[in-house]
Amino acid sequence: MVRRAEAQAAAPTVGGKQPGKVAPRPRSPAGRARLAAQRLAEEYPGTAAELCELDFRNPWELLVATVLSAQTTDERVNSVTPKLFAQYPEVGDLAAADPGAVEALVHPTGFFRVKARNIIALAQALCDRYDCQVPTALEDLVTLPGVGRKTGNVVRSVAFGLPGLPVDTHVGRLSRLLALTSNEDPVKVEADLCAMLPPEQWGPLSLRMILHGRRVCVARRPRCSECIMADFCPSATIPVNPGPVSAAASVGAAGRRAGAPGASARPGPAQRSTPTKRSSRRVAAPSSRSTSSKPAP
Repeated sequence: MVRRAEAQAAAPTVGGKQPGKVAPRPRSPAGRARLAAQRLAEEYPGTAAELCELDFRNPWELLVATVLSAQTTDERVNSVTPKLFAQYPEVGDLAAADPGAVEALVHPTGFFRVKARNIIALAQALCDRYDCQVPTALEDLVTLPGVGRKTGNVVRSVAFGLPGLPVDTHVGRLSRLLALTSNEDPVKVEADLCAMLPPEQWGPLSLRMILHGRRVCVARRPRCSECIMADFCPSATIPVNPGPVSAAASVGAAGRRAGAPGASARPGPAQRSTPTKRSSRRVAAPSSRSTSSKPAP
């Protein structure tokens, strides 16, 4: 019993968990969705507002920041919005702004002419139709310039605490890797996820999947050995519930594939003992000359 406990303590971990006792793998997409939501909530705690990496003080600022975040990083947007809102603090101020001045402020976010035009038109539409207030209904939000379902769901879930599941590239990619959906269309992915989880989990789950996709499940080289969902993810590149010996072998193989420091690429003893074709020809050459019919001098 002591030796077994020592072996389990020394065994390598997968996603920060000991490989000894592993819960049964969920067999249905709904089961994987529920377990993924649970694991991600443990790894990335907090409300939707706390998980959002865009800086904002009210729904209006979040709406503008989300529009500006297209094709750029949250960090870049956060570097621009303080100056933008310092110059145009209210919705009506931006509605009457000079396009050239707004373009200069949002220039670092890319596509600055389109974005400046959109946020000015957005402010004007809010003042014309909603008394300069941000509406809460998704049906109203998506009618605003530059606002689609993803942006509308961000505002609903983060700024208002209402049900909304934004689907960006990370959410769609992780959902397919976890076999929660096979759809590529963000609207269909949203419908599939929403059908498997309660509404209060939609917004936080989306933001946690985004964080996990940025930090661990990276598109070009996912770090499955660090993933908290590797034991039930159908796309994981590490064995499920490995024993102490096979786990060590899998870790070594993963290190050689990734070029990890200290990982040896030298062949094992069995590989070194197998002769190559060149060495076989070199050994066979003398025997062929010794059996030649040509007389010796």
